[in-house]
Amino acid sequence: MNIILIGAPGSGKGTQSNLLAKEYSIKAISTGDLLRKEIEEKSEIGIVVKDIMESGKLVDDDIVIEIIKNKLSGNEYKNGFILDGFPRNINQAEKLEEMLNKINKKIDKVFNFVIEDEIAVKRIAGRYSCKKCGAVYNEYFNPPKNEGECDKCNSLEFEKRSDDNEAIVKNRLQIFKKSSFPLIEFYKKKYLLVSVDALKIAPLIFEDLKSAINN
Repeated sequence: MNIILIGAPGSGKGTQSNLLAKEYSIKAISTGDLLRKEIEEKSEIGIVVKDIMESGKLVDDDIVIEIIKNKLSGNEYKNGFILDGFPRNINQAEKLEEMLNKINKKIDKVFNFVIEDEIAVKRIAGRYSCKKCGAVYNEYFNPPKNEGECDKCNSLEFEKRSDDNEAIVKNRLQIFKKSSFPLIEFYKKKYLLVSVDALKIAPLIFEDLKSAINN
């Protein structure tokens, strides 16, 4: 089973990707995580994409496609995969189709996570994590029980990703909208698209996804 998750930053794709991967014993691939890993390791690709990502712009198609191609060629994805954040445009979708045709695979479902801009901005711009244990919080929706203190390890130190600020998030949303509309139509015409109400709480969204997959 091969699944694509389309959605604006902050729509909850990452959370659902992890839940689906565990439920169906298939691998999840997040292009954002892969690129951030390249930056962390200061690889050749990481050096190229660091400034692009921190400004909220999209990384060049050729770079992303090459990374995904290398991933999908591995044996760990032979039972299926979940793509979170890829494809982002028609060019990437067509390249993905070409890749899959060569290895006799196809996309089974494409979930489109629908969310209001205001909520998406707050979900991302408001998130931060504990520097010690990695517990994730949000100043709008999920702050620590005791202000300034981690619920899990009682640490007083927190950190925030450099690209998680309101201006960059709004820019990412505009870029996403521009590229996603044609992409959504592309998969709608193939009868693969399923719309998801991303304003629901995570457990309810997960039930909706499972229902669509199992039916």
